[in-house]
Amino acid sequence: MQIDQAKIRRESLRWLILLTLNNARPMGAQESPILAVAQSIYADATALEMRRELDYLEDRDLVKITKSPSGPWYAELTRFGVDIAEYTIDCEPGIARPAKYWAG
Repeated sequence: MQIDQAKIRRESLRWLILLTLNNARPMGAQESPILAVAQSIYADATALEMRRELDYLEDRDLVKITKSPSGPWYAELTRFGVDIAEYTIDCEPGIARPAKYWAG
């Protein structure tokens, strides 16, 4: 069985984005600090890659994106995104959220 490294990376980036935006609440964050967090784990992460995963999360109603005409994106969690980050609802496949090991 072969491990799909690209899939693991995409799903891990999505989880990192959710955690970053959860820590940025209630304000949200521009894309540059989100990318900096992604690059702390994946040094070669690109702005395009991060935008693709932000777009995916927006399609799932987990983040709200404001796309500035001058270029930068601004993102914040929706209530569903907060619930995923805080483990209050189940997480469907597509996001590498770790299992909640600290609850009995």
